[in-house]
Amino acid sequence: MEVTHTIGRRKTSVARIYMTSGSGKITVNDKDYKEYFPTMPLQYQLHHPLEITGVLGTYDIRANVDGGGISGQAESIKLAIARALVEINPEYKTLLKAKGLMTRDPRMVERKKPGQKKARKRFQFSKR
Repeated sequence: MEVTHTIGRRKTSVARIYMTSGSGKITVNDKDYKEYFPTMPLQYQLHHPLEITGVLGTYDIRANVDGGGISGQAESIKLAIARALVEINPEYKTLLKAKGLMTRDPRMVERKKPGQKKARKRFQFSKR
């Protein structure tokens, strides 16, 4: 099987994954995913699309992720894995779409406005 390359994004994080058939080894930025994502909820994000389609342990995944925090990085890898699985087998799309894994989350941080403390918070108002 050839290498399947897809991209996933979340907030400011961009993940590029390379999926090949193998033994289920997942590496993120040249580290084991359990070392890179220390908590179970973040590790589950990577497993989730593989568990839904029933192919856990059949593909090797090499991910390069950049930008954002670890939560956004985990979600961007999750989207990239879901897209790669659909590219390999289009029948998986209905399963993944039903669980909401095929949609790119558009929520981004709102920009800071001039004359304000943050995006919505204003400086303290002094009446006198």
